[in-house]
Amino acid sequence: MGLIIISVVFMVIGMILSNVLKSKFKKYSQVPLTNGMNGAEVAATMLRHYGINDVRITQVDGQLTDHYNPQDKTVNLSNDVYNGRSVAAAAVAAHECGHAVQHATAYSFLQMRSSLVPVVTIAANIQQYMFMFGFAFVALFKSPIVLVIAIAAFGITTLFSLITLPVEFDASRRALAWLDSSGFARGQEYAGAKDALTWAAMTYVSAALAALVQLLYLLWALLGSRD
Repeated sequence: MGLIIISVVFMVIGMILSNVLKSKFKKYSQVPLTNGMNGAEVAATMLRHYGINDVRITQVDGQLTDHYNPQDKTVNLSNDVYNGRSVAAAAVAAHECGHAVQHATAYSFLQMRSSLVPVVTIAANIQQYMFMFGFAFVALFKSPIVLVIAIAAFGITTLFSLITLPVEFDASRRALAWLDSSGFARGQEYAGAKDALTWAAMTYVSAALAALVQLLYLLWALLGSRD
C-alpha cells in the first residue's frame, strides 16, 4: 500500500510538471526567433558548428516527442519543433543536438546510460508486477526472495534515472551555451529558452526522485520482513 501511495503522489507531481512544461512550450512557441530559422535548420547549424556530419535530422509525430537516438545517430524532432520558428523550437532542437555532441565527444554519462538500456528494458517490464508479488510472497511464505528480485529491478531503473539527470542537464547546458555564443538566442530569447529547458529538466528530476523513494521503501520493507 505504501508503494502505491508513493507512486500515486509522484504520478500527480509528474502530471503537474508535464502540464507546466506544455504551458511553457506553448508560451515560447509564440515568441518568434529573430533569425527566422525553424527547428530543423537550427539543429543542422549547431551540428555543423561542432563538425558533426554523420547525424541525420528527422521529423517524428507527437508533441514533445523529441529525442536523440545514439543507435542510428538521428536527432528526432516533433512536428512543432521541426517546423517551428520560435524560441521553444530552437531550445528543444539545440537540446537534442546537445546529446549528439555528447555522443560525438564520448560523454561518459551518456555512454553509461546507453549501455544500461538493454537491462533497463527488462527490469522496467518486470518491476511493476514483481513488487506486488513480492509482498504477497513475503506475507504467505515468510521469504523475501521475490522482494529481493523486485529491489534489484527497481535498483536498475533507479540507477538509469539518476544517470539520466547529468545527461539531460549537460545537454541543456551545451544547448544554451551554443544558442548564446552563436547569437541565435540572446536577451529575452535566451531567457525563454532557458526557462523552457529548466522545466523540461524538472520532469527528469521528478522521475529520478520517484524511483529513488520507491527503491528506499522496498529496502525498508525488506529489512522489516526480517524482524
